[in-house]
Amino acid sequence: MKITIYILLFFFATNLFAQEIILPPDTIKTIQLNSSIKGVFTPIIPLNGSLHLSFDDLEADEKDYYYQIEHCDMNWETSDLVTTEFVNGYAEERIKDYENSFNTLQDYTHYELRIPNKNTRLLISGNYRISILNDDYETVFTRYFVVYESLATVGVSVHRSRDVSYIDSQQSIQFSINHPGLHINNPRDEIKPVILQNNDFSTQIVGLKPQFIRGNQLLYKYDKETAFWGGNEFLHFDTKEIRTTNLNIAKIISGENLYHTLLYTNIVRKHDPYTYYPDINGGFVIRNLNAETQETESDYSWVHFSLKVYEPFQKKEVYIYGTFNNYQLAEENRMIYNSKTGTYDASILCKQGFYNYKYVTLDEDNTINSTTVSGSFDETENDYLVLVYYSKFGSYYDRVIGVGRGNSKNLSQ
Repeated sequence: MKITIYILLFFFATNLFAQEIILPPDTIKTIQLNSSIKGVFTPIIPLNGSLHLSFDDLEADEKDYYYQIEHCDMNWETSDLVTTEFVNGYAEERIKDYENSFNTLQDYTHYELRIPNKNTRLLISGNYRISILNDDYETVFTRYFVVYESLATVGVSVHRSRDVSYIDSQQSIQFSINHPGLHINNPRDEIKPVILQNNDFSTQIVGLKPQFIRGNQLLYKYDKETAFWGGNEFLHFDTKEIRTTNLNIAKIISGENLYHTLLYTNIVRKHDPYTYYPDINGGFVIRNLNAETQETESDYSWVHFSLKVYEPFQKKEVYIYGTFNNYQLAEENRMIYNSKTGTYDASILCKQGFYNYKYVTLDEDNTINSTTVSGSFDETENDYLVLVYYSKFGSYYDRVIGVGRGNSKNLSQ
């Protein structure tokens, strides 16, 4: 019987916030939960939109897996709704779409699920938890997603910090919420926006009140309260050709069973000048140049990461971080310091594709710090997302009535 592993992700922003994540066993890899729109790497969809979940089981024995959907409040606790209030059909059903890998060194069974489907259709907006269960109805892993209604438009702009101490390292978000067709009795208490950087919930800022109310428009012109560290551009590698070196790959070694992909050693960028290069803000894309069907013909390799440091960090753990591991801190992506080479090292089994990643530290006070290794620059290109939650007085669930997006590429003063 597999042992279920739990991890608490603490979100340190304006308020302390926690999600309970159940991590998958080592045999479950390449979990993707995104909008079905190509090129969109976020599990945030409109109420009439489509969600796509996929994963690989490396035991390759065509197990039966089931999905279970739960509605949550804005703090990701299970809401008081009964199933028929948020789902038309079944909230729990077997995953019927799966296929074994073809012509790969690593055997696996690839599973896919789309929502809505003929058995499950979501009825309302809000936060949702999806759990994947095995034959014994034990939870294998969990993921979270957001469904929103288009009842409000959200304008988002990104600015340099007005605080001279952080003008070169932080970005501030200003936004407006327009709700002409929706009457809100008490917007200061009923409207609860959440701001995210690069779709990473560990960065979230919450607890903001509108500074100005003009009819059906709410204005949020904060500076310090909505300031994010600009960070640095994500690092990346590409294993679309698994037998040959490619982008940022130093060497390919043929192992006993699988190939080993050795990346060039990275350095601490904190004190280096900022340099722009394109990224996909933490996302990853499965691709294989020699495959007709990317999902089942892409192979796995051991990807070896190394980070050169002058001396080991004191009272800090170093992790490899990105959408590919759901921005989670787990033993798999924790780096170990090698005193002989002066590097932090880690090896992760990755499916062929293009990956963004960064190095973060877990500090002594349990905060995730993205600036220790990469530094922080106001020029960094980042995506920002504003989710607008509506907690109407007397209502027993939290709606999401609008989503706004902004990017720091055209930074405002």
